Amino acid sequence: MKAHDQMYIDGAWRPPVGQDTIAVVNPADEQVIAHVPAGTAEDVDAAVRAARAAFPAWAATPPAERAARLSALSDVLAARKDEVAETITAELGSPLPLSQMVHAAVPVLVAASYAELAARHTFEERIGNSTVLLEPVGVVGAITPWNYPLHQIVAKVAPALAAGCTVVLKPAEDTPLTAQLFAEATEAAGLPPGVFNLVTGLGPVAGQALAAHEGVDLVSFTGSTAVGRQIGATAGAAVKRVALELGGKSANVILPGADLAKAVNVGIANVMTNSGQTCSAWTRMLVDAEWYDEAVELAANAVTKYVPGERVGPLVNAKQQARVRGYIAKGVEEGARLVAGGPDAPLETGYYVSPTVFADVTPDMTIAREEIFGPVVSMLRYEDVDDALRIANDTVYGLAGAVWAADDEEAVAFARRMDTGQVDINGGRFNPLAPFGGYKQSGVGRELGPHGLAEYLQTKSLQF
Repeated sequence: MKAHDQMYIDGAWRPPVGQDTIAVVNPADEQVIAHVPAGTAEDVDAAVRAARAAFPAWAATPPAERAARLSALSDVLAARKDEVAETITAELGSPLPLSQMVHAAVPVLVAASYAELAARHTFEERIGNSTVLLEPVGVVGAITPWNYPLHQIVAKVAPALAAGCTVVLKPAEDTPLTAQLFAEATEAAGLPPGVFNLVTGLGPVAGQALAAHEGVDLVSFTGSTAVGRQIGATAGAAVKRVALELGGKSANVILPGADLAKAVNVGIANVMTNSGQTCSAWTRMLVDAEWYDEAVELAANAVTKYVPGERVGPLVNAKQQARVRGYIAKGVEEGARLVAGGPDAPLETGYYVSPTVFADVTPDMTIAREEIFGPVVSMLRYEDVDDALRIANDTVYGLAGAVWAADDEEAVAFARRMDTGQVDINGGRFNPLAPFGGYKQSGVGRELGPHGLAEYLQTKSLQF
């Protein structure tokens, strides 16, 4: 695989200002597979200027035409899905079946959904003696993470384009090759020059320059809560809009009477997906005291199916591997009972971590409070439903969660009391049109569907 050694700015691949590069490493074998430019503030400035120049014409483009370009983009991504999947497997380490079924396929659906929304969305309405207009915010600075490299790009860029905004993308430095493929796809889809721009680089340099640039009207960031605070402060100082999708410590609540085996097995699968590198993963499994021992046994059996190097890929880099192994060691140190896995690396090569299940976890333990971002499940017992709710809500996060009960009505009643942005009921299916985002320190704003589109629109009223 050979990566572009240039930036995509104003509809063309251009050499970067500086000579520094970033090595892209395959986390499964620890080999360098490519180098990409380490963008500078000057590169960011060129990209923002191109996006600013392209904005008036793109904002004035009829929604139906913007929809056509998004539909074409979805088609291009679908046509290149095998290449996308192979690229994500190479730079993220995701097992190829997961890359094919999730990483490459879901963004196609999301791009297509915004093509449909752009075509039918009402950007103007009459309220009394006023005409209310929904207009694009302007230039969007999109800063995306490595864990779902294409999905997170499409979840930001597609609604921005549908709204009539132009975009500068700064992808995560661990997974820039997928972003370069996306830039090629926008070119093939016929987006006008400057509507989409790509600058690869490090967060503290290129990311910070993008968030602080006076030509950026909205910053959309997905990543850690700590970095989200920094970006929010930078954007706030310039009084610019910000959308933040941050960390999570989601609860998987199994109520008495639920299908225990299904709830445990699906819960384990949820955390093991993408090697646990999912912000919405249900990493805290809450079980009634009467069923707790049975649930622990089920979890111990379920996790054996997730073999490192087969169903579970490596973590993205050595730093992440060390971080997660440190959390596992901390869990043992604080008295949690190790049911499966442990802090030792399961393979000699690659940034793998053993799929791990802890029992007898208490709400005050570090592994029950902090986001681990690895294949680690913490099992907590509760005494009654009110106790379960207290434990579920006892977190600074509020991104996602799950509830299992004997019937949907009981589960919904519990879910309504949870302080979190999205809850799956008895194994609910993914909906690409449902809003995704968090409460509390899990972020500000929503992605996907019409609520995601609304993030990139601002309101003007005309009185008659």
